[in-house]
Amino acid sequence: MAYLQLQGIEKFFGEHRAIKGIDLSIEQGEFVVFVGPSGCGKSTLLRLIAGLEHIDGGTLRLDGRDITHLPSSQRDLAMVFQSYALYPHMSVYENMSFALKLAKVDPKVIREKVDRAAKILNLTAFLDRTPKALSGGQRQRVAIGRAIVRAPKVFLFDEPLSNLDAALRGQTRVEIAKLHRDLGATTIYVTHDQVEAMTLADRIVVLRDGLIEQVGTPLELYDQPANQFVAQFIGSPQMNVVEGKHVPGVPGVPAGGFLGLRPEDVTLQPAAQAASGGLPGTVELVESLGAETLIYVKADSGAQLVARQATRSALRNGDRVGIFVEATNAHRFDAQGRAARAG
Repeated sequence: MAYLQLQGIEKFFGEHRAIKGIDLSIEQGEFVVFVGPSGCGKSTLLRLIAGLEHIDGGTLRLDGRDITHLPSSQRDLAMVFQSYALYPHMSVYENMSFALKLAKVDPKVIREKVDRAAKILNLTAFLDRTPKALSGGQRQRVAIGRAIVRAPKVFLFDEPLSNLDAALRGQTRVEIAKLHRDLGATTIYVTHDQVEAMTLADRIVVLRDGLIEQVGTPLELYDQPANQFVAQFIGSPQMNVVEGKHVPGVPGVPAGGFLGLRPEDVTLQPAAQAASGGLPGTVELVESLGAETLIYVKADSGAQLVARQATRSALRNGDRVGIFVEATNAHRFDAQGRAARAG
């Protein structure tokens, strides 16, 4: 049996069915990431697991115990919020130890647990400071430390990095990955950032409109998306999806269906150098990012495509090019956006 088991989980807000019968199994020690667009239900589902929202249908079991209707304080879970939720008048030590003090844990044990968590999170030098004397990244680490000292069965993260700048997001993401590796804790992490999902997750759960679209490892979702929605949500820049008729010569596209091409599977050659068989088009925008170049091109057939190349490019806006696609890596979707096999 799975460590955390969701069976038929439903949530209503008035007449609106926000979560529509979710079934999901999470194993002990897994790092599972919920992703999806705004309003898809990922944070609501996390709050249902945490006990911060009432479950209207289905069952939730943790380590063999039914916790569907238990209050959050009795679920043996710890949640890290987007807003840190630190007590401003308390020191870092007091914030991290507060839940243990309420539980009347022995002060010596509290000190040992807080010191251990502070060492893991590089917070030892800041234990006497109040939150206002910390950076955003340090405050988030304090919130994580407060969860660690409780030694819960499951850690829940609700978009913990969204308030940080880009550099701190990258740094803190690495720290969270190391923390999970060191603690071996079961973790559920909610984010709208698919780069976070790809780099952190053992498995990703893609949600849309209160339903699961697909569950799999990051590379399974990248290489074998179940439908057009997942294909375009996972990957940055997103997959090119165009009507099959606009890119002739690629076999296996269903009638009225679509062709999906990752940007790295689209290559461009200047028109004067292009061998026969290339799709003619015009460069609309070149983004030179240093380590890679993104080139946005419009085919004469009407297809809008972006090509990614690992080298710098001499192409410029307005240049005529030949467009070549790697058909063996192409994805085919039927008219309803479902993945279809070639042939």
